[in-house]
Amino acid sequence: QQAYCLAPFDLIKVRLQNQTEPVAQPGSPPPQYQGPVHCAASIFREEGYRGLFRGAWALMLRDTPTMGIYFITYEGLCHQYTPEGQNPSSATVLVAGGFAGIASWVAATPLDVIKSRMQMDGLRRRVYQGVLDCMVSSVRQEGLGVFFRGVTINSARAFPVNAVTFLSYEYLLRWWG
Repeated sequence: QQAYCLAPFDLIKVRLQNQTEPVAQPGSPPPQYQGPVHCAASIFREEGYRGLFRGAWALMLRDTPTMGIYFITYEGLCHQYTPEGQNPSSATVLVAGGFAGIASWVAATPLDVIKSRMQMDGLRRRVYQGVLDCMVSSVRQEGLGVFFRGVTINSARAFPVNAVTFLSYEYLLRWWG
């Protein structure tokens, strides 16, 4: 449910990120969206209420299993490398958190690609009839490798971000506990 509630925000983010018009060049047309509120209003006006939730199913399919993978990987690595009865060391937490982030993004990337394609669909005309159609069409046109576009950069970003996230989490637990 959380992914579904956040779907309009993710859609707006993706649409703004994929805007290709030059910003405020004299004589050039203005960007399609002037900001997040204008983007949301434009989507609502042009695509209706349902348009704000374009890609929501793919977002839910992406986030639900990857959250499980994220926490199972973290807990499993911490358990594996921490002596019985002790708290994991900072190094263990950093490594486990980093690898948890990588594992979750490796699992998430195929559906992240589909989610983004679904969210960009409808700007000019509908290309995909749904998540499965988007997946099949993408594989037919670009091969299975399409599902792993961006996995390297997502993993490179995921390691430090999640290492620090889990280290902060563990220290806060100990401080409050």
